[in-house]
Amino acid sequence: MAEFFQALLHHGFLQHALIAGLLVSVSCGIVGTYVVTRRITYLAGGIAHCVLGGMGFARYMQVVHGWTFLTPLLGAMIAALLSAFVIGWINMKAKERIDTVISAFWGLGMAVGILFIAKTPGYGEDLMSYLFGNILLVTQQDLLAIGLLDLLIAGTALLFHKQFVAVCFDEEFARLRGIRTSFFYFLMLALTALTVVLMVSIVGIVMVIVLLTLPAAIAGRFCLRMGSMMAIAAGLCALLTFGGLALSYQPDLPAGASIIILTGAAYLVSLLFNRR
Repeated sequence: MAEFFQALLHHGFLQHALIAGLLVSVSCGIVGTYVVTRRITYLAGGIAHCVLGGMGFARYMQVVHGWTFLTPLLGAMIAALLSAFVIGWINMKAKERIDTVISAFWGLGMAVGILFIAKTPGYGEDLMSYLFGNILLVTQQDLLAIGLLDLLIAGTALLFHKQFVAVCFDEEFARLRGIRTSFFYFLMLALTALTVVLMVSIVGIVMVIVLLTLPAAIAGRFCLRMGSMMAIAAGLCALLTFGGLALSYQPDLPAGASIIILTGAAYLVSLLFNRR
């Protein structure tokens, strides 16, 4: 642990990784609370896996056709928002079983992304970083993009917090009170999509749902108010990200996987503590 703190003072990539983890924790705590309370974890999982299609397409167009403006982060954002809207609309309007629809989006999004990445030079390295993340490769440009998205998510959540709470706990009552529940439901899904995009660079697409939901689930066991739940979830996410980075440094383990294992262990401990 001492070696990690010493390295943190001298290596810029570790400093960037720590800042990225702290920035993502804010949105993770806010949106994760909504996701857990509204019980839309399965929707968030479907959105997360559609992101690979957008990232693969953006990377392909950037490398092969020279579309430098279309970065993987922008492609991920577009794919996440589109999939959030489509999945949310199907969940509200269509008569199809929602689990079947999400499974279809889950598989198709991954498959489309893999196909595009397979046609892009050097796809193997990119595929691993997209699927499992690499927080140690976060750049200053990435930090700026994450920070701007963070401000957008936090500002929207603060502005419409009461409406989101109403939709999470009693959608029918909120509708009777004149709240446009469909609008705020889709807005909540949009915030979830943006948070997923933020977290892809930290832990990757495969494990993003764990970091989005487990800190909020832990906080929910010890809180009675959503504001407190968000604050504790954000703090836990930051602490677990820092702990995963520190634990992975000396043995040279993948940072994303270490963060997820530490998060899972914390959740199991909270279950045992809650039983007592």
